[in-house]
Amino acid sequence: MGIKERKAREIDQRRELILTVAEEIINSEGIDKLSVRKIASKIEYSPSLIYHYFKDKDEILKHLMEKSYKKIVGLLKSVQTSTEDPKDKIRKMTHSYILLALQMPEQYKSIMLNSSADILSHTSVLFDGASTKRQAVAILCQCLKQIDKYKNTDDKHIELTAQIIWATTFGLIIRMIIENGIDDTQKNLLIQHHIQFIEDGIIQKKT
Repeated sequence: MGIKERKAREIDQRRELILTVAEEIINSEGIDKLSVRKIASKIEYSPSLIYHYFKDKDEILKHLMEKSYKKIVGLLKSVQTSTEDPKDKIRKMTHSYILLALQMPEQYKSIMLNSSADILSHTSVLFDGASTKRQAVAILCQCLKQIDKYKNTDDKHIELTAQIIWATTFGLIIRMIIENGIDDTQKNLLIQHHIQFIEDGIIQKKT
């Protein structure tokens, strides 16, 4: 490995370390407690060195959100290719998404409940046209289009349905994070009932 390649790898490793520590601070203390100075203190860097790799705290948050979003999209894509049945895809996507969010509760809550314009520019999903700008919403819409009930439905209605599925799932996740004393049996029952509710009320074809 040449000097140029070694330096590039060192830069990537330091940036990843900064992001990892920032993620740990959010998970343990919340997003409001995150600062460049606190990150620097934890890894024994000077704040000026942090600024060498990231312009400011907002850029660090942007990278963290992009990392989390890629994880979510990767998860949804893997589920999407795991089965041909679109209803089964939605069931598995919803279940997998909930479990992933519950694995990073403080980070998920801190970021997804943040109303700042910068963060909303990455996390908002309820605006008109979200299916063209948010890959996760687009994947859900693609699955809905494969279901008989929506074969002759316009794209706007399908997008609204995807947004409602996302919003109700988000609400369940947030409540389970806030009510953190719920035992695993009850959590599993809530998740399964939620998925069945989506299928019965939104996905299932009327008879």
